[in-house]
Amino acid sequence: MNSIEWLTLVPVVVYFAAMYAIGFYASAMVNRASKRKGGSGSAFLEEYMIGGRSTGGFVLAMTLVSTYLSAGSFIGGPGTAYRHGLAWVFLAMAQIPTGYYTLMVLGKKFAIVSRKTGANSISDFLRQRYESKAVLIIASLSIIFFLIAAIAAQLIGASRLLQGSTGLDYKSALLFFAVTVIVHTAVGGYRGVAFNGTLQGIVMTCSTVALFAAVVINGGGIANIIQTMKAMNPNTISPFGAQEGFMTVPWVSSFWVLVGFAVIGLPAVSQRAMSYKDTQSMHSAIVYGSVVSLLLLMGMHLVGAFGVTQVSGISAGDLVVPTLIKNLFHPLIAGIVLAGPLAAAMSTVDSQLLVVVAAIVNDLLVNYIRPELKTKAKTLRRLTFFTCSVVGLITIALAFNPPDLMVWLNLFATAGQLSTFLWPTILGLYWKGANAQGALASMVVGIGSYLVFNYYVPRPLALHPIVPSLVLSLIAFVIVSQTTKKPSERVIRLFWEL
Repeated sequence: MNSIEWLTLVPVVVYFAAMYAIGFYASAMVNRASKRKGGSGSAFLEEYMIGGRSTGGFVLAMTLVSTYLSAGSFIGGPGTAYRHGLAWVFLAMAQIPTGYYTLMVLGKKFAIVSRKTGANSISDFLRQRYESKAVLIIASLSIIFFLIAAIAAQLIGASRLLQGSTGLDYKSALLFFAVTVIVHTAVGGYRGVAFNGTLQGIVMTCSTVALFAAVVINGGGIANIIQTMKAMNPNTISPFGAQEGFMTVPWVSSFWVLVGFAVIGLPAVSQRAMSYKDTQSMHSAIVYGSVVSLLLLMGMHLVGAFGVTQVSGISAGDLVVPTLIKNLFHPLIAGIVLAGPLAAAMSTVDSQLLVVVAAIVNDLLVNYIRPELKTKAKTLRRLTFFTCSVVGLITIALAFNPPDLMVWLNLFATAGQLSTFLWPTILGLYWKGANAQGALASMVVGIGSYLVFNYYVPRPLALHPIVPSLVLSLIAFVIVSQTTKKPSERVIRLFWEL
């Protein structure tokens, strides 16, 4: 490796070192806070999984935004915009209201209910709402399966970014990144993820502004870039995309369901709505989160679309952003800018990893297999660290032979989670008639129909598979709930006598 590549690596190494430091600092906070609450296993889990429900507005906004805006938004999304032009930028804007949708739709009721029930995860919420072992097990298994795929997608994106910007070979970059995120998540829990998410959100914002400005300046201004794109391929500035027949109106519209409205069904995102301190924190997070989402999404996707005028012949779309960073900046500055996309991937991986650990340790092990662990904080600390490490190793193995464009793996995992959790979460919170049989039917129909559509009918009625899957799962939920036993009086009192 030459000196220029080492110069690029220096800021990255410093940034990763900060992640380790924050993780171990957060670990000490988790231990102190759980001891103040009696030192039980339950106290440890509340601190480790949701930070003791004490997250303030700015931290909540940054961890919410940095959790959702992942390597897909900073690497895969711009790479796809590089291929399809401004149409993909328009499509990506559906993600801007993520924080607003999540916090306003779930809102105060979700936080109040989670406090009343002691829920530390979305599966905990479903267990209390539906009183069904089957619902909890399907929810937990869905989290484990789809989130492991999502984590692998993030690792692929981050590793390609390091590979393209620093000259590290792909597998070395993968290990360098993955070990860092696994260790700081395993030791720091939710507090470590939230603190790192705040820093990562700031880094992502600064990096986006710097990269967008560099691309525009190097291209001679936005007007000149647009004219150059038009001369290269007029379809790149068309709302239907560079590839004829790809960006149809029904398919684009359905994407606004997948990455817009339905994000409430993502466990790693909805869990944030359990953790805020008070109403003012929630309102502040909505404002901060919406502004930061707009800046990051529009900036990075325009970078990808504009990048076609400045670098050519890139075979893998995920290499667009690292190539631009390498070409436009001095090696040392490139390393600083590189931290932004890496932060996007890391902030999503650590949040998703924490949700998988919660599904295994909290939802399955503590609730059903070994409930006596609720009193054994020291054993739970070891189990969470071990589980986090094992899941991390599995995702590393899956990421060793990556596809050409990780955005599709990421979208597959996202849609799988939505088809499982969207209706059981929303209807469970707001519809008294929602029952366990209906939730179970919704999950089975949602997951099953999505997998069938995804593999055998990739564009049913010219739509993304998530749309018919959500429609069918909603129909199943309503019909089965209306024709089976109503929820118990305990559930009605618990969820509606607030």
